[in-house]
Amino acid sequence: MDFSHSPKAQEMMARVKAFMDKHIIPNERAYYEQLGPDHGDWAKWKVSPLMEEWKAMAKAEGLWNLFLPDEEYGAGLSNRDYAPLAEIMGYTPFASEAFNCSAPDTGNMEVLVKYGSPEQKKKWLEPLLEGTIRSVFFMTEPGVASSDATNMEATCVVEGNEVVINGRKWWSSNVGHPNCKIGIFMGVTDPNAHRHARHSMVLVPLDTPGVKIERMLPVFGRYDMPEGHGEVSFTNVRVPISNIIAGPGRGFEIAQGRLGPGRIHHCMRLIGVAERALKHLCERATSRVAFGKPLANLGGNRDIIANSRLDIDCARLLTMKAAYLMDTVGVFGALTEISAIKVVAPNVALKVIDAAIQIHGGGGVSDDFPLAALYGYARTLRLADGPDEVHRGMIAKYELKKYEAKTHK
Repeated sequence: MDFSHSPKAQEMMARVKAFMDKHIIPNERAYYEQLGPDHGDWAKWKVSPLMEEWKAMAKAEGLWNLFLPDEEYGAGLSNRDYAPLAEIMGYTPFASEAFNCSAPDTGNMEVLVKYGSPEQKKKWLEPLLEGTIRSVFFMTEPGVASSDATNMEATCVVEGNEVVINGRKWWSSNVGHPNCKIGIFMGVTDPNAHRHARHSMVLVPLDTPGVKIERMLPVFGRYDMPEGHGEVSFTNVRVPISNIIAGPGRGFEIAQGRLGPGRIHHCMRLIGVAERALKHLCERATSRVAFGKPLANLGGNRDIIANSRLDIDCARLLTMKAAYLMDTVGVFGALTEISAIKVVAPNVALKVIDAAIQIHGGGGVSDDFPLAALYGYARTLRLADGPDEVHRGMIAKYELKKYEAKTHK
């Protein structure tokens, strides 16, 4: 099992880091200032001019669509080669957009590359690849436990040459972005089919009659402008049957292919977040003095720092193993590892961020440092793409199968 970075990946890592160091990290505060005070009135949200400048520069430098392994559409990088780039981008949570590598656009583009019709690719994939529009994925519902997607109540029923969509979705990330124009909606098409053949994915332009953004949901009091997380209602929304991706009943199949790479991306970005938190922790521990000593020499802070280093490196290696297996045997050969990283990476990030907050005292929970915002981001990802409990259940299921086979012999 070789985790070494290819020459192409090493080159891209150096270029992405240089771009981050030169353009994005020094201008984080300016970026947030351009967005203005955080609030839930998404109709007044605006795009940062800085972000548009970064996107133009990144595209001109060939640092664009790096997540797509297909050279026709992206940079031709494997999951192993893209993973360290996601970590570098993760140092600043909004940085991925500058390289057109931010969720949920990445997953939606992957779906269209793999399953989209020529018409769908022309109309929606091409502008997404260009970064001229953004997108949303409508899956989670407020009325049911959405960790079990078979609970889904929203419907997308075929009527003649149209699909009629009804239901309510929430935590629809990115729906508040001024450039968000298209969504992928997952709903029930045939409730009598096999439980994994009932659902379809349908492309829904946001300006279609019957689509209504009801509100934006705050995360620990923050609205995550300019993307947001919306609650959206669909009332007798009608779109052409040609908007169904890959055909009726294939929603679960598409979801499995969509979520595997996305979890690698999320976890590597979280490792970037954890590295940043550890940097802040160490800088504070060595520069701040209390009771006549640097904070690093008080209490168990050296143990905390050492354990943070160990935890981050373990999480990275586990994520790289999942990426390796996805590249070599595919998503279905890496299900245990994908679930494992989805449990490990957010919890490691939270542990390190919490330690950094603690050593910063009151400053740690303020906006003078990025730690409070990073904590909210990492905590959300213990729920996004499946909560810990679901992934632990999957890991236990596959682990028990090894021994059940031996027991029954």
